[in-house]
Amino acid sequence: MPTLAFWYEFASNYSYLSARRIEALADEAGVTVVWRPFLLGPVFAAQGMTTSPFNLYPIKGRYMVRDMERQCAGFGKPFKVPEPFPQNGLLAARIALVGAGKAWGPAFTRAVYEAEFVDGKTISDKALLADILTGLGEDAEAVLAAAEDPDNKAALKAQTEKGLEMGLFGAPSFVTDDGEMFWGDDRLEQALYWAKTGSLEGFQG
Repeated sequence: MPTLAFWYEFASNYSYLSARRIEALADEAGVTVVWRPFLLGPVFAAQGMTTSPFNLYPIKGRYMVRDMERQCAGFGKPFKVPEPFPQNGLLAARIALVGAGKAWGPAFTRAVYEAEFVDGKTISDKALLADILTGLGEDAEAVLAAAEDPDNKAALKAQTEKGLEMGLFGAPSFVTDDGEMFWGDDRLEQALYWAKTGSLEGFQG
């Protein structure tokens, strides 16, 4: 079965949209999703930025908020800009890396995004992340310990560096088995089609 790597950052609001819908679309397309949490901080720094483009360019930030409000209304959820924005998703990403390939990993990712962009909570709060893990039936203390293990920390750093080497510049990004990269939630359907067929010939979306 073909695979599609889903590169996401917890500070990325558009990654939230993709995390909600990628599994159902991938199942329909016959594609396996590989969840790849990474950090945008080093990616932005490599481009000479110190924060989100939505902060650097206020006119773009205002559009993003309205766009997210429209998108979220479509599936019956409010959208909140958390304070501060962007959020510090380091610990959440380390936990998600522990959960990569495990049944609870995608559910954890979606729950963190909902806490952040629906409830406006601070996702760097260890107690919040522990509650999410407990709610998923996981041993929060054990998972948190695994997340803070030096090997796991190094693995997240290496994954972020790999993303840079691949040319990732934002999130969400989707990479097919043949190395084709698609950026943005609005390119998810195209990415899945390419993952299955190796081109966009005949794509209708």
